[in-house]
Amino acid sequence: MTVQQDAPTGSGTQDLEVWIDQDLCTGDGICVQYAPEVFELDIDGLAYVKSDQDELLQDKGATTRVPLPILQDVVDSAKECPGDCIHVRRVSDRVEVFGPDAA
Repeated sequence: MTVQQDAPTGSGTQDLEVWIDQDLCTGDGICVQYAPEVFELDIDGLAYVKSDQDELLQDKGATTRVPLPILQDVVDSAKECPGDCIHVRRVSDRVEVFGPDAA
């Protein structure tokens, strides 16, 4: 299990994106409880990310930007996800900073 830090603060946080690996999603909906602005359960029972325009993004590996005001909620979703399927990474170099593959 990877030990993760709290969400970073400062100007570097605007360039984060999040995606969900639906192959690992358990459909618990914890992510939706933490950040309904970013996550939504679909009729298939799996979680997906939503666009800035509240559109469900169902393409495999679809990403959406992490809004700075709810960054901690998205990070908490990744930490609490029982399926370890939420990945938060920097847009600039695609390095995962929170989630199962974070260093």
